Amino acid sequence: MPAFYETSFGAIESEAEQQVIGALITSAGGANIGEHLHTQTRAWQSEVALLKATASELFARIPGARNWGLLLEYPIPRRNKRIDCVILASDLVIVLEFKVGADSYESAARRQTEEYALDLRDFHEASRDRIIVPVLVATNAPEVPEFLDAQPARELVRSVRLASSHNLSRILVDAFSGYHRASMPTISADTWNSSGYRPIPTIIEAAEALFAGQSVREISSSHADHFNLTRTVSTLVETTAWAQVNNRKVICFVTGVPGAGKTLAGLSVAHDPQLRSNNRPAGVFLSGNGPLVRIVQAALARDCMRRTGLSLSESKRRIGAFVQNVHTFVREYSEKQDSIPSDKVVIFDEAQRAWSAEKQRKKFNRDVSEPDMMLTIMDRHPQWALIIALVGGGQEIHDGEAGLAEWGSTLAKRFPHWRIHASPEVLSGGISLAGYRLFENQDSRTLDLTSDDSLHLPVSIRTFKAENVSRWVDAILNQRIDEAATLSGEFGDFPIVLTRSLATARTWLTTRTRGERRCGLVASSGALRLRADGLELSGEFRGAYPYEEWFLAPCSDVRSSFQLEVAATEFECQGLELDWVGVCWGGDLVIGIDGEWIFQRFRGSKWQNYRKDRDQRYLLNKYRVLLTRARQGFVIWVPRGDSKDPTRNPDQLDATANFLIECGVTSVD
Repeated sequence: MPAFYETSFGAIESEAEQQVIGALITSAGGANIGEHLHTQTRAWQSEVALLKATASELFARIPGARNWGLLLEYPIPRRNKRIDCVILASDLVIVLEFKVGADSYESAARRQTEEYALDLRDFHEASRDRIIVPVLVATNAPEVPEFLDAQPARELVRSVRLASSHNLSRILVDAFSGYHRASMPTISADTWNSSGYRPIPTIIEAAEALFAGQSVREISSSHADHFNLTRTVSTLVETTAWAQVNNRKVICFVTGVPGAGKTLAGLSVAHDPQLRSNNRPAGVFLSGNGPLVRIVQAALARDCMRRTGLSLSESKRRIGAFVQNVHTFVREYSEKQDSIPSDKVVIFDEAQRAWSAEKQRKKFNRDVSEPDMMLTIMDRHPQWALIIALVGGGQEIHDGEAGLAEWGSTLAKRFPHWRIHASPEVLSGGISLAGYRLFENQDSRTLDLTSDDSLHLPVSIRTFKAENVSRWVDAILNQRIDEAATLSGEFGDFPIVLTRSLATARTWLTTRTRGERRCGLVASSGALRLRADGLELSGEFRGAYPYEEWFLAPCSDVRSSFQLEVAATEFECQGLELDWVGVCWGGDLVIGIDGEWIFQRFRGSKWQNYRKDRDQRYLLNKYRVLLTRARQGFVIWVPRGDSKDPTRNPDQLDATANFLIECGVTSVD
């Protein structure tokens, strides 16, 4: 959707204020924006009056400014917000965020203004390669006497300028004088306004947008067609409708590399407007990842409270019916053996991590696997039902996880009447699944099985600046050094660096985290000797820490990830992402004197080697999770160790750091 109002600086000087306000109100009505419109109208009146006054002062200094494009209320789909004003100053993009009546420049407002500029840089096609200048206008604030642009010359988004109603024209003149490049072509306002703007949301942002009524097409990435995300969602929606019309039980297996959008696809189906009934989501989203469930529930409840005015408790109640812990869901309906679930569609996130019969026996004294229980429960529906199994590769990180083959075995032995729609990857054991297959020892030829390539998402959209990161991570974990080194040269503007100093890692992260982007430290749950460097990773500590605040709280909150004091482990961060990540390498996975990985766990006062292939695979997968959490780049911190402490072997840590450098990581020490 284009801006509410498009004009030029020269035209707005002569246009009647009420004409502009009327056009804005009309556009707001067309966008179904009715809440707080009276307050918004008064703000628009102040903004338009200030722009008209600024115009006459600006033209005296820069006559060509009459031709600058001027856009009011330009939408930011990723955040369901709008930029107050965009000025297309010849070759520059100037972003104005107005705080009418504000007498100070609040830090949150600065971050908001900068975030808008960063979003344009990353996701708006016509802003690509353009210098973008964010300007915060606090109308009643005092003038800031000096300005120092702290950004390096190569950075397109400059530091936030601070303006008031008294000096806005001077700030615009200074910005144009400082950054205008005569060699760059002039930006066409019409072209810029109609240009593609397709952001890549975080899973939290996507969940909030979908729950608020947006579609996956409105919030998906600019590469959505290439990634098949919209096609995958369409296929799942059509399959749901087919199951309903034909009264069939269907299970769909959706695959993809880490960060490819599997969870987003599942959430989209649950909230697809074609499938909703009585204003309820079409299905329930289930995950065995307890931290992810709690964090998504908390984020959605807070967003629901902001949008609707409902109490937090009522918002939590509504959200709790949509996002649930799969183990709780299975336990509830297993105890009520004749009970039929209220939802006919369930989305099972990370389905390959469903519990095995052995795990179930230990936890609940039930000698049946979770895939078997889930199919049994949904099979109670007298007519139709649908299970969407979202399957990731190399994401099994704990014992007791049944794996993909358990689903195939259960379907073949006990539920042959279910129709199976499967990504080709689950049938062939493709690279995205690290070779695992749905049917390993069963003959699937007698099953109602359809292979559909639209159910596979081949490329990560989490790392929108580097599509090869997942392949690079797989190469280093499997010690394919030459391949990793080659892939590292294809990252483009996605830095992966290494340091031996935690202080350096923290500085590297804080200097790159701008706007409302989020940074944080991650570490393996087995890296317990990082305690010597100040990071506590024990289960007791993590169980008591509010990781909902770690992921959701602003940078001013001491519990937030921005503080870089507490690390999230693979259990807390799997399925989620950060913009900038500090990967804290532990002594549980290090390079030995023979150049091979040493797989260890810390028990008592010393390390013990993992001997079983399964345990070694789990450990590699833990680091696979940690190394694929970043959206924009990450720093790896490998401690130096201590020759006096046998649990922090400096030779092994040095060898690990050198191995990573061989794989293409750049040292910043």
